[in-house]
Amino acid sequence: MGRWLANCKTNGLNMKLLNNILIIGFTLLLYNCSVPKKENKIVKEVKTGYPISPVNIQNVKLTDEFWLPIIKRVQEKTIEYAIAKCEEEGRFDNFLIAGKKMEGTVKGAMPFDDSDVYKIIEGASNSLISAPNKPLEKLLDSLIGIVKIGQESDGYLTTWRTINPAKPPAPWVKVNEGKRWEFLFMSHELYNAGHMYEAAAVHFEATGKRNFLDIALKNADLMVKTFGEGEGKIHAVPGHQIIESGLIKLYQITKNEAYLNLSKYFLDNRGNPENHELYGAYSQDHIPVIEQDEVVGHAVRAVYMYAAMTDIAAIKKDSAYSSAVQKLWNNMVDKKMYITGGIGARHDGEAFGENYELPNLTAYNETCAAIGDVYWNHRLHNFSGDVKYYDVIERTLYNGLISGLSLDGTNFFYPNALESDGVYKSNRGSCTRQSWFDCSCCPTNVIRFIPSIPGLIYSKTNDEIYVNLYASNEATIDLENNKIQISQQTNYPWNGEVVITLKPEKESEFTLKLRVPGWARNQVLPSDLYSYSVTSKMQPTITINGKKVAAAIKDGYFELKRNWKKEDKIELNFPMEVRTVKANDKIEDDRGKLSLEYGPLVYAIEEIDNPNFDKITVSTSDEFKVQKEAILDGVNTVSNNKLKAIPYYAWSNRGVGKMKVWIQEKSNN
Repeated sequence: MGRWLANCKTNGLNMKLLNNILIIGFTLLLYNCSVPKKENKIVKEVKTGYPISPVNIQNVKLTDEFWLPIIKRVQEKTIEYAIAKCEEEGRFDNFLIAGKKMEGTVKGAMPFDDSDVYKIIEGASNSLISAPNKPLEKLLDSLIGIVKIGQESDGYLTTWRTINPAKPPAPWVKVNEGKRWEFLFMSHELYNAGHMYEAAAVHFEATGKRNFLDIALKNADLMVKTFGEGEGKIHAVPGHQIIESGLIKLYQITKNEAYLNLSKYFLDNRGNPENHELYGAYSQDHIPVIEQDEVVGHAVRAVYMYAAMTDIAAIKKDSAYSSAVQKLWNNMVDKKMYITGGIGARHDGEAFGENYELPNLTAYNETCAAIGDVYWNHRLHNFSGDVKYYDVIERTLYNGLISGLSLDGTNFFYPNALESDGVYKSNRGSCTRQSWFDCSCCPTNVIRFIPSIPGLIYSKTNDEIYVNLYASNEATIDLENNKIQISQQTNYPWNGEVVITLKPEKESEFTLKLRVPGWARNQVLPSDLYSYSVTSKMQPTITINGKKVAAAIKDGYFELKRNWKKEDKIELNFPMEVRTVKANDKIEDDRGKLSLEYGPLVYAIEEIDNPNFDKITVSTSDEFKVQKEAILDGVNTVSNNKLKAIPYYAWSNRGVGKMKVWIQEKSNN
């Protein structure tokens, strides 16, 4: 990013954005001199309500050969690319037009285009947390300055409505009187705000600066004045959820109960026809949230809502919310999840289908939905410590999430199909990844999420450390009475050997909980939706300081409670072999078929590697060779004399062609 900033005159943006930034800098100087700030109190120690806390990415330095290149690709290429696209399509101009610093009409095709800017700022801020970068920080200050220009005096901020409330950018946004909030079902005014709050919270954490946070708080204060119970307030809920979790982030920073109460109000009144005209199941607004037990409707809206519900369950100790999210999770994992961790079967409505409705060629599996599902499962783990949530996180991360980004960092899958015939344009009009979309929510969501991945590796309580994911890194973890330096060395996911070294500041007793991945426990998902054809007899092993330990797997973890000393070394081995997987017979599209896995990776066959593509079959007794190949940035391929398979996440990086995850099972006749 620093390189890009230094060379921005020649990278295709010319001087237009820089001229805008100069205008903004002068305007903000005048603004900050003339308007006194009303500041919310900032709480230094954030209380989330969760018994388990993730270890902040600031304290986890990734050195991993699998994840670090992906994160660097986003930081060094994708962020730059997306900023250029946002400039090209007028995302920044909209803020300037709304603030009367530029003339023009609304640019772009979506009412939520503002949120793309917020998500880029969030992803770049996550990058700053793990690696301070002054040029990047200055660039973000400039982008935040652009955002501030578009904010109205009372805090309102949705540029398309400020520019011309009578002419929304999308025809499906209905306008009657051109007033704010008149079509919350699809106006995305509250959705834009939610992404702004999330981004502002991360930027504040990264920099300690209030420039973005104050914009968000001013807007949130307007929301509190506008919505809720009481005379003169609007009784309504958002069409597209995310403001709920955003408000909770602001509550955690400020301890302003009004933000938390509004978040719960929005959740409590979904499915309440006395509050508003219901939007229906598409927006999870058909029955009250605590009565919902089946995941339905738009998948991204759903998992964003479930994440906020989990926050409420943790903060309020609300058993009704806790029970509801568990029932919803069970339905999703038991009946509506793809083997890649993807969710959302239908293109129509970007939605969950019926139970066991999981087609392959027409699978939707929106990248945003995979990201939202990881956010939700992370909360559920922090709430309970149950290993099953990380089994879903790992499967999603390595398969149906990173598949959304090309190996060059500048092409994207919006939907992530599990089969391609080279004809059906599954990816919003394309058979392969696209360079951008008129609705660019997925590329910018990848940007906000990928740099936060180091924060998923570890979590802790006062006297426990959870090792949730395996990736080479150096981390520092503060327990109640000790500071622990911990390092991992591993070539995961290409093999299952992991070396963990502990360096406690002082010798002391604490518990180390090392997650045994679901696949190493003979479990595809924590349900009967998929199962391994043959139960593996290979068992994970563990040694401490060279001595084999007969540690039983307890609730999915190797749980080691002992007096830990400096340079204690733990060696884990999760044996990997090629496994065939069969689906529950209720999944019509997968009957009579098998899929291939190796460790946490789901494999796919592509036509480019298999001239006999349409004739390939597999059986549960097939033997396979695994070898590292210098294709697709270096991957383990799986092959025998009939086929060659690659990790699913890397498919469609070599042109358009056929692909499938589920392969016809060889007949025994």
